[in-house]
Amino acid sequence: MSSTLSPAELRRRIRAGEHTGNTSGSAPGFVQCNIVILPASHAHDFLRFCQLNPKPCPLVAVGEPGDASLPALGDIDIRTDVPAYRVFRGGELSEEVNDITALWQDDFVTFALGCSFSFEEALLADGLEVRNISQGVNVPMYRTNIDCIGSGPFTGKMVVSMRPYRAADAIRAIQICSRFPAVHGAPIHLGDPQLIGIDDLSHPDFGDAVRIDAGELPVFWACGVTPQVALQAAKLPLAITHSPGCMLVTDKRNSQLAVL
Repeated sequence: MSSTLSPAELRRRIRAGEHTGNTSGSAPGFVQCNIVILPASHAHDFLRFCQLNPKPCPLVAVGEPGDASLPALGDIDIRTDVPAYRVFRGGELSEEVNDITALWQDDFVTFALGCSFSFEEALLADGLEVRNISQGVNVPMYRTNIDCIGSGPFTGKMVVSMRPYRAADAIRAIQICSRFPAVHGAPIHLGDPQLIGIDDLSHPDFGDAVRIDAGELPVFWACGVTPQVALQAAKLPLAITHSPGCMLVTDKRNSQLAVL
């Protein structure tokens, strides 16, 4: 239903509680963002974490302390315009909610990070299947053994998303995604998942498993759920993120993120 809506109309429906699911394939042509919200006292360390780990944490926009808007990305109220939020207390996931107005603090800083849903559109435009979209499920995401570079209290292992391709299509996917460094860029690994610490592709840590056909290779991209792992390590009294797959849909066009 939401795939043909404009970003503004989709956000209106999300704000009204009419859309609470994942946003893969929604508002085609427009950038979707992972979200991290935390107190200003930790904003510099988190900003540095993103700068040190640009593949899983590509910065698209940063809000002002206490400001729930992100004017560079559209008419947005970050307290209501994400379909589902995760609330972390002391590094532990305490609840998932559809509105964070009651939790908002006047020192909160919002970070909007690039999302793989933007490059999925480029893959589809080139005729490549994106299995999680064709199966109508959330993309599978996995914890790895790849260390991020720490900053202050923020540290942890990288999370990756996976899409299966035959070898020739995997090469084409690498070429396409290399043009989108602001949304994770080229894959970081393909083939044997155990080499990056993943034992069972049928049981993702986040999202849903997808079919992998004979002759296909799993292809792994750095994933914007990585900051949630870093937040758990930091054990902040209160921090908020999007729920995996439930992104902020912006008015910024994917074409604006492409590099030649």
